[in-house]
Amino acid sequence: MKTSPLHVALCLCAGLSAGVLHAAPQLTLQFPAAAVATMQRSEALASFRLPIGPFQNGQIASELTEGNLHQTAWRIDLPDASTLEVTNALRAQITAAGFTVMFECETQACGGYDFRYGSDVLAEPDMHVDLGDFRYMAAQRAGPDGREYLGLMVSKSPENAYVQLTQIGGASAANAPTPAVTPAQTGNFSLKPTVAPDAPKADTDIGKTLDLGASLVLEDLVFGSGSAALSEGSYPSLAALAQWLQANPDKAVTLVGHTDASGGMASNIALSKKRAESVRQSLIAQYGVGSGQVSANGVGPLAPRASNQTPEGQQQNRRVEVVLTSTLQ
Repeated sequence: MKTSPLHVALCLCAGLSAGVLHAAPQLTLQFPAAAVATMQRSEALASFRLPIGPFQNGQIASELTEGNLHQTAWRIDLPDASTLEVTNALRAQITAAGFTVMFECETQACGGYDFRYGSDVLAEPDMHVDLGDFRYMAAQRAGPDGREYLGLMVSKSPENAYVQLTQIGGASAANAPTPAVTPAQTGNFSLKPTVAPDAPKADTDIGKTLDLGASLVLEDLVFGSGSAALSEGSYPSLAALAQWLQANPDKAVTLVGHTDASGGMASNIALSKKRAESVRQSLIAQYGVGSGQVSANGVGPLAPRASNQTPEGQQQNRRVEVVLTSTLQ
């Protein structure tokens, strides 16, 4: 694990002052490198389903918890640390604070894609989750104001580690801190770089984007209204993606379909999966991509990138993204 003389002690809560977060008493996490709090959100007297088991039989085992909800995400300068190393360091601190681990899993044992998108994870780029490398832990302890629960998600990009901590329970509503949001500091990490409709991106640009852990939106795709079939035509984004996949036969990607929030949840998820599969079939049949290099799934309206309250926002939310999921052996 890469070490650093800088150890940043962070008290977890909803307020930010002079770069230090103050929060639930007696719980302090220490990271062995520079850390940036990228996002925080708080809600008084919330109900929250905490995952306490893997995704299986179509659902994630969860426990309904209640109390004051605090969520914080950090980006940490630890390019050489594994998710296991980061998790081990944080687990030791969490158990030392009196928490008992309820459930712990790693990527595929968690349920992979389905666990990640079925869990409450703060949006990119504030919290990045590599679908091929993440770890999760749930814990609980008896606090002075009732039982306290904790959910920890750890993942990484090639350049940084990412940690999200969810805490629920504890202080009474009268003592709940005022919610605060801290914008992420600007840097080289980019969310959802797009492929322009009028010209394909160079395959090196696609590779750089995906290798950094960012998702790639295929902005030029056209589907008929309410249809899962990709309309006939030339799509520079697919040509560029196919070129990169063919040049990198050891890489595999997942196409993730998204919809707006109009209509029912089940039908939207089904439609998003069908659209992603339609794009997959086009890559295989028309562009010659190997079937083992590309898979398809969909999350319906669960990961919007804009408000669903306007037609413009709904249009932005109807999309198919590319995520690097693994390296083939």
